[in-house]
Amino acid sequence: MKTFGDLKIPDGSYEAVIFDLDGTLVDSMPAHFAAWSDALAQFNVPKDVFPEDVFYSMGGRPTTDIVAELNGEFGLHLDPADVALAKREAFMNLLDQVKINEDVVSYAKSLRGKVPMAIATGGTRVVAEKTLQAVGISDLFDEVVTANDVACGKPAPDIFIEAANRLQVNPKRCLVLEDAPAGIMAAQCAGMDVVTVPAPFHYVK
Repeated sequence: MKTFGDLKIPDGSYEAVIFDLDGTLVDSMPAHFAAWSDALAQFNVPKDVFPEDVFYSMGGRPTTDIVAELNGEFGLHLDPADVALAKREAFMNLLDQVKINEDVVSYAKSLRGKVPMAIATGGTRVVAEKTLQAVGISDLFDEVVTANDVACGKPAPDIFIEAANRLQVNPKRCLVLEDAPAGIMAAQCAGMDVVTVPAPFHYVK
């Protein structure tokens, strides 16, 4: 067992390591929740429809999937694409609030040049790339797989399988670092070992 601050990495001869982005490599979830709140307010959605604890429970899932679920649960008629665009624009204005998760990034840096690494994020490519650039870790990873690259987002295993394929590694030989239930389930369904990344103190559980 190796430790990087509060992060505990199991021993094992993994051939690749795959990282979630939001809530794992970067502490961005408060900014994402603020962006969600702003976007939903633009469509006159009451705040109690998507409270903070529900937001965190849905972490890792694509925005459009979450909007579709809100529509079904509350009888709303939101256009998922329109809400996703408003949420993306709101988040882009909050990129200065995003910080790296020191423990996870330290682990990633320790692997650089030793094993291939990928990011598998439920976010869009534009947002993922802007986030990585904002915190200065774009050059750490061999591949970045986003919601734009797969048919089904987390908790389906597609995104992790795609990442393994791009790294040319058997999914069963991959280690995944994830913070959200949907992502953990997706990685397990892909046959990968998973390390659950501890949540920062400000997260609502």
